[in-house]
Amino acid sequence: MERTILLVDMDAFFASVEQQSNPALRGKPVAVMGGGKRTVVTTASYEARSFGVRTGMNLHEARQACPELIVVVGNNDKYTHTCTELKKIYLRYTPLVEIYSIDEAFLDVTGSEHLFGGPLEIGQRIKREIRKRFGINATVGIGPNKLIAKLAADLSKPDGLRWIRPHEVSEVLEDLPPGELWGIGPRMAAHLRAMGINTCGELARTPTGILRSRFGITGERLKMMAMGRDETPVISDSETGEVRSIGHSMTLPRDIYSMSEIESYILILSDRVAFRARRYGYAGRTVSVVIRYKSFETFSLQRKLTVPTDDTHLIYRVAKEIVRPIRLREPVRLLGVSISSLIKTTAQQCLFDEQKKRRRLLETVDGINLRYGSYSLLWAAALQAESHKGVISPAWRPEGVHKTL
Repeated sequence: MERTILLVDMDAFFASVEQQSNPALRGKPVAVMGGGKRTVVTTASYEARSFGVRTGMNLHEARQACPELIVVVGNNDKYTHTCTELKKIYLRYTPLVEIYSIDEAFLDVTGSEHLFGGPLEIGQRIKREIRKRFGINATVGIGPNKLIAKLAADLSKPDGLRWIRPHEVSEVLEDLPPGELWGIGPRMAAHLRAMGINTCGELARTPTGILRSRFGITGERLKMMAMGRDETPVISDSETGEVRSIGHSMTLPRDIYSMSEIESYILILSDRVAFRARRYGYAGRTVSVVIRYKSFETFSLQRKLTVPTDDTHLIYRVAKEIVRPIRLREPVRLLGVSISSLIKTTAQQCLFDEQKKRRRLLETVDGINLRYGSYSLLWAAALQAESHKGVISPAWRPEGVHKTL
């Protein structure tokens, strides 16, 4: 059965939400950035983009491109709330909704499009509802699979609506540079150009054996992509598989070298990981720590436990044991802590009074932070770490264990 997939892609999402909530920002060049000293642009309004302001620029670069740039510190609560409310709109048209990122969602309307007058009508309705409810714009791409739906959206931004029908796919792809396809990055595109492959049409006609010899199994996938084929299903929240890991990371407000400072951040990260594990009923047998140096060199180390845990202090203790022997070659820019080898558990069984007391303490702290916001209560050993509110994780979802706080 031919599928019909929609991608709803919010236009300059963070900046649009800020402009809508503050009328003084409308029509102005706006950049949304984090609250740290060395933050970068997470989203720029289209007015700012016209000056050359781009995601990933630091503040100095952004102001050089646009001296009149208005900088707004991002408010994750606004964006996550809007995303959660947007999902309610999508669910009116199909139960098969996959929140791919905070500003993108795939909808499989194959079985429901006839109820609403077809995919174009669904796309128009969604755009109108979003505009009416939130005062912001969305682009909707429609195709026979996720790859083509994504391409249709990319080709029609901003505030666009495009349907690439199955019989149009080969024509649309023929002269399209491979780098325009979702999943083919600049480095891969450069490798293809070095082989004399400059369009998707040329890539589709390249013998599979040549691509396989150059890129391995990835070569076959590249050819399929160039032909517009993608069998990846739209996976709704209720269908997502088992959670494999629970992690939390942060780019630090400044590069640090002191082990005592590192351990303070490790405690904060361990606490966030353990909080989510307890909340959603998981315990992990493997603790991992990720370290990124100032030079962006990144590595990870891990240690296995004899018994799975969701205890903040046990995770913290193991994470400290991992990092203490490390002889740092340069200051640290980013830290991350995660647990994996997960098991589902309703509650940790406590055999001794001391364990029961600690369990009650953890649950009390969880309850307060859940009610009054993250970091309302902090462990004393974490106070050395500078206050930090990072950019929202790409893994964020409106519900479940990836709904990070």
